[in-house]
Amino acid sequence: MPQKLYEKEKILEACLAVFAQYGYKNTSTGKLAEAAGISKALIFHHFKSKKKLYFSLLEHCYQKGGQAFRMDTVLKDGDFFQAVSLSMQNKFEYYRKNPNESKLVYEAFYLTPDELKADLEDEYGDVFQEKDQLWEQLFSRVSLQSGIKRNEAMEFLMMTLEHFEKQFLTELTDKNAIDDEYAMRLYEKMDRFCHMVRNGIETSD
Repeated sequence: MPQKLYEKEKILEACLAVFAQYGYKNTSTGKLAEAAGISKALIFHHFKSKKKLYFSLLEHCYQKGGQAFRMDTVLKDGDFFQAVSLSMQNKFEYYRKNPNESKLVYEAFYLTPDELKADLEDEYGDVFQEKDQLWEQLFSRVSLQSGIKRNEAMEFLMMTLEHFEKQFLTELTDKNAIDDEYAMRLYEKMDRFCHMVRNGIETSD
């Protein structure tokens, strides 16, 4: 790896830890420069602004997470609920092993700072819309009970998955790491919720 590229990667790694600890609003260029061991002038030289640095890190996290989530493979699964299970398993594993990246992603997409909302929508709005459409295509293969509206069923399922993802990430922000046992318990609980959605909760007996 060329020396300049290596140095930039080290700067990004140091700055990621700062954003993860303090959040966007409470992170100053002074804190970033101190953590990276460089001057504030060099921060601006490499990234132009705190916002551009934040989005550079977010894109790094998004690309790294995308590879770990393996969504292209997951969404090729013919069974919607199996795809959901595998997707969440991959996410939990990634979040657990990459706490700093996960904290940044959690803030960006679930606790979005006001000054970043427009930029975030411009940068990732179409990406998320495309991903949602792929999930909807897979869900279209699920046979529903009479009277259930497909769009409402899909919305309910996505709300359920978002609940567990946010719960995992919230726990992660309060700790340096989450152990295997906790991750497995939460994953199994999520799986039970999906089972209830798929099979219902009322017995005919």
